[in-house]
Amino acid sequence: MTAESSAAPTESPMFNPLEPGYMENPYPHFAEMREGQPVHLSMVDLWVLFDHDDVFRLLRDPSMSVMDEKIEVRDEARMAEMIEAVGEEFERDSSMLNTDPPDHTRLRRLVSKAFTPAAIQALRPRIQQLVDGALDKIEAAGGGDVVKELAFPLPFDVISEMLGMPETDKEQIAAWSGTLVKSLDPMLAIDAFIEIRDASNAMNAHIDEVIRWKRENPGDDLLTALIAAEEDGDRLTPVELRDQVTVLFVAGHETTVNLIGTGIYELLRNPEQAAIWRDDPELDTTAVDEMLRFVSPVQFSRRITLDDIDFQGTIIPKGMFVLAGLASSNHDPKKWGPTADDLDLRREGAGQHLSFGSGAHYCLGASLAKLEASIAIGTFLRRFPDAAVSGDVEWNGRINLRGLEHLPISV
Repeated sequence: MTAESSAAPTESPMFNPLEPGYMENPYPHFAEMREGQPVHLSMVDLWVLFDHDDVFRLLRDPSMSVMDEKIEVRDEARMAEMIEAVGEEFERDSSMLNTDPPDHTRLRRLVSKAFTPAAIQALRPRIQQLVDGALDKIEAAGGGDVVKELAFPLPFDVISEMLGMPETDKEQIAAWSGTLVKSLDPMLAIDAFIEIRDASNAMNAHIDEVIRWKRENPGDDLLTALIAAEEDGDRLTPVELRDQVTVLFVAGHETTVNLIGTGIYELLRNPEQAAIWRDDPELDTTAVDEMLRFVSPVQFSRRITLDDIDFQGTIIPKGMFVLAGLASSNHDPKKWGPTADDLDLRREGAGQHLSFGSGAHYCLGASLAKLEASIAIGTFLRRFPDAAVSGDVEWNGRINLRGLEHLPISV
């Protein structure tokens, strides 16, 4: 069966994340897709799943791949154009995000040895110190940009210190990172492949140099532990080590920025919910799950089918790129009931959200992201009970890692 023959009729709704208003609020569009075509072949030859149960099933299916080379149906003319423009194909990313078992299992086992819950919790005092310092500056100025002054620097500083990175050009790393995350946006990456290649090469060279420095200057830090990580005589290769460090910087950092920045924005728009969190310190450990469900810092995850598979009577053929609609599943009334589109910090079962994925590729940094966000948002709410948006917010223009670029506030 071909992709074309299994597609739904043309009069069905078409997923279009470039339509006006989508970036500000994609959830009505997701609702339209769930109602009209929950298993959808998009205009760029990739499939998208919108219902919670389908997304959950896809993410947990061990027969799926995350390796792009397993794609069999692709625009060959466009691929040839990309290769000609770039001059050479990208070196394959060996990070856990882009690797199947058994390699993924081996990498995750090695990296998790240095990424323990105890190590994460030990960061709590330092995270609190960084948050307090950022909020001190905002208070002194009578306001500021939440993204620029809190949401962005916090996870960057935390992961840098956690890794034991030397002092470096934060703005340059941020620029490379901001470009690299476009590769996680299938609908945007195709028009930015040269830019992504250049940023990837620059980031790789920088991380390689940092690793060389760390080998000569070991410490009590994550990067030293990753270098030393071993099981049954197995170690990370130099390329694997570099790619794991890069994914910690890029994927982990960018998603936490979106969680903190967009989370604070939504609470400022829902003052009754902000008051609930502010007045109940116990919510510091649980409310962040509802924020993750509600804002979905990662809107989609991807899989490649290795066999034909049936979703709701529609066959997705072997070798197809499939997007799992994490954000849509997090707002699906069939899972969350009639209040699915409401922010409810006391929602029971909020931890069942799919914002960190599910199955073998569940986010290894989930506990760190939740800790950073709970401290940052909880402290912000109690420090600035009268905070308000003081200007136009600006979205970052990304379909997958949707978040705010700027959030001006007064305190």
